[in-house]
Amino acid sequence: MTVNSDGMMIDLDDVHLTLPSEAGPVDILRGVSLSVAKGEAVGLVGPSGSGKSTLMAIIAGLERPSRGSVGVAGQGLHAMGEDALALFRRDHVGIVFQSFHLIPTMTALENVAMPLEFAGQRDAFAGAEAALAEVGLQHRLRHHPAQLSGGEQQRVALARAVVGNPSLLLADEPTGNLDGATGAAIIDLMFRLHQAVNSTLILITHDPALARRCDRIVYMRDGLLDEAGTLAAD
Repeated sequence: MTVNSDGMMIDLDDVHLTLPSEAGPVDILRGVSLSVAKGEAVGLVGPSGSGKSTLMAIIAGLERPSRGSVGVAGQGLHAMGEDALALFRRDHVGIVFQSFHLIPTMTALENVAMPLEFAGQRDAFAGAEAALAEVGLQHRLRHHPAQLSGGEQQRVALARAVVGNPSLLLADEPTGNLDGATGAAIIDLMFRLHQAVNSTLILITHDPALARRCDRIVYMRDGLLDEAGTLAAD
């Protein structure tokens, strides 16, 4: 299902997510509407438990809304089946997680090549090697995650996220497990890569200084967005 994007990469309309629990239904998202232009960088901030990561999962097609419409890259994700969503993510979305999510039995090169292999690219390993060189890890191609520092693992994860030149880059607290200096270097690299491939960036962060590097900041509280919110309240 296609939707009229009108230059928008993300177009959410009245998105709700309600999940069951032993105490009864829990409203995680309570009517979120958000439009993000192609190429825009948006910082998403708010207290823990406010629904930020859930919203990112909705945008990535990893979670299905209870109601409302989810338009991403001109596609109506809310109406797509699981197979179609998997193909959509393969072709359009790169995700960087706080905890890296690298496959421990694979080398850095194999981890980065994996999405290209899934896409059927014959030169997957050449593309992965170029991506690792772009993040300064050309000397770590054959190393496994356990042989890499935290910063190096996040560089591998970032290379994997951008290797397919995704139109949408999602980052969920990408520096949360890194020291200050290493985290700053990762963020500089992430913004450089975002600009190089002209991707739309959604960055979840608790760091006000980092959020201010984005084109726009939206604040989330209790499952609702508030573009007039204050960073000081996070």
